[in-house]
Amino acid sequence: MKAVVERAQRTTPQIMVVEDDGELRYGLSSALREAHFDVLEAASCTEAVNVFCASLPDAAVIDLRLPDGDAVDLLPRLRSVDDSVPIFIMTGHGTIDVAVRAVKEGAEDFLTKPFEMRSLVEIVGRAVERRRGRQASKLSRFAILPFEPRSAAMRLLEDEVERLRDSDCSVLLLGETGTGKSALARRIHALGARSKGPFVDVNCAGLNREFVESELFGHEKGAFTGAHVSKQGLLDAAHGGTLFLDEIGDIDLQVQPKVLKVVEEKRFRRMGDVKERSADVRLLAATHHDLLAATSRRAFRADLYYRISTVTLTVPPLRDRREDIVPFSLHLLSTLGAGDISLSTGAEVRLLSHPWPGNVRELKNVLERSLLLRTGNVIRASDVRFDQHAESAAAIPTTESTRTSSQTLQDVEREHIQRALEAERGRVEAAARRLGIPRSTLYQKVKTYGIQVTRIRMTVPRRLGERDSD
Repeated sequence: MKAVVERAQRTTPQIMVVEDDGELRYGLSSALREAHFDVLEAASCTEAVNVFCASLPDAAVIDLRLPDGDAVDLLPRLRSVDDSVPIFIMTGHGTIDVAVRAVKEGAEDFLTKPFEMRSLVEIVGRAVERRRGRQASKLSRFAILPFEPRSAAMRLLEDEVERLRDSDCSVLLLGETGTGKSALARRIHALGARSKGPFVDVNCAGLNREFVESELFGHEKGAFTGAHVSKQGLLDAAHGGTLFLDEIGDIDLQVQPKVLKVVEEKRFRRMGDVKERSADVRLLAATHHDLLAATSRRAFRADLYYRISTVTLTVPPLRDRREDIVPFSLHLLSTLGAGDISLSTGAEVRLLSHPWPGNVRELKNVLERSLLLRTGNVIRASDVRFDQHAESAAAIPTTESTRTSSQTLQDVEREHIQRALEAERGRVEAAARRLGIPRSTLYQKVKTYGIQVTRIRMTVPRRLGERDSD
C-alpha cells in the first residue's frame, strides 16, 4: 500500500532496469536519467522482484537472460503484483517463438540488440504516458457499444476485447465478409491507451504493390515516375495511434517484409529515401482468409503471420448471434435517421429466420430497403424483403447443388457478381460495397467477364426514390 501511495505522488516516472552486464546497465540507466526519469537498477530476477514490489515502477526494461532465470518466466511474477506496468524485454538472441511467448505473457514489446538508446528512451516514455492516461480515465464496459450484446458468442468476444484494454499488442481479426471487423478494430482502438491518437484504416484488397508502398510508407520526390513532390505515408499519419490493415491477406508478398519490419522494429523507410523513420503505431489487421493455410502455400509469410497473430479474435457471423439481430436492427435504424421507427413482430420473425450470408452489411441494406417500402412508423413483415437469390438459396434442390458443384470457379464468381449488380440495379459502387471489394476491382471483373452493366440498369426496375450514383 505504501508503494502505491508513493507512486501516485510521484512527479517523475520511475523506470526499473534489470541487466547483469554492468556496463550496459550503466549505459541504459544514464540514457534514461538524461531523459529525466528516475532509474532503479537490478542485476537478477530476485533483485528485480524485490525492487518491483518495493517501488512499483512506472515501467521496466529487462534483459532476457539473467544469472538466476529468464525474463519471460519472470513476467508472470511481476504482473501478479501490478499488471498495468509496461515491461520491455531486450535480448541479443531473439527468436519469433520467444517474442510471441513474451508478448503472450504480457510484455509491452520485445527489443532486439543492438538498438539506439534514443529509440529506447522514446518507446519507454510513450509507454509511460499511455499507462498514466489509462490510469487517469477508465472507460466503462459497453460504453461505446451501440447496444449490450445478448448472444453468448458476442459476450465471449466482448470478454476477449476487454482483456486487451491495457495492452498495446498486435491483434488479428478473423471473420466472414461483412461481420463488422472494421467496427471491432475501431472499438479496440477506442478502448486502449491510444484512443486519443489517430486511427488509420487501410484496405489492402485489390491494391497493387506500388500503390500500397506509396500510400503506406510514403515517398520522396523523384522516387518513381509521377512523384513530383514528397508525400507523407499512412504510417506517418498513424504515429501515436493505430494502423488498421483490413484484408491483410491480400497484401502483396513483396510488401510483407516491410510490414514485418514495422511490426518488429517500429521502423520504416519511405520509397526513394535512405533514412529510416520511427513508427510508433499499434497494428491491427483483419482478413476473411485462412492465413495459416496461406502460409503453407507460401502465399503469406509465416513470420509476418506469427507476428500479427499474437492475439487472434474471431468475429462470429450474424447467423450465429441471432439474439443480437433485433437490437442491432434498431440501432442501425437510428443511424439511418429512423430512430422513431419500430419493427412489428412479423418483421422481427422475418429478420430472425434469414440466414444472412452477407452478415451485417446485408442487414443494413435490407433495413434501408424496408424504410423505403414501409407506410407509417412501423416496419411490417411485408416490408422486409431480401434479394431474390438469397431468399431462394434455402430452397435450392439437391439437383441444383449438384449442378453448381460442376461449375468452374470463374462461372460461380461471374454469377455472384451478376446477382450483386442486379440486386443494386446496376450501381457498381453499391455492388462493390455489397461484395466487399474495391470499386476498381469490380470494374476490372465486369470487363473480364463481359457483364453488361448498362443492360442491367435498363432491365431491372429502379427502387422508389433511387438515383444513379455511378
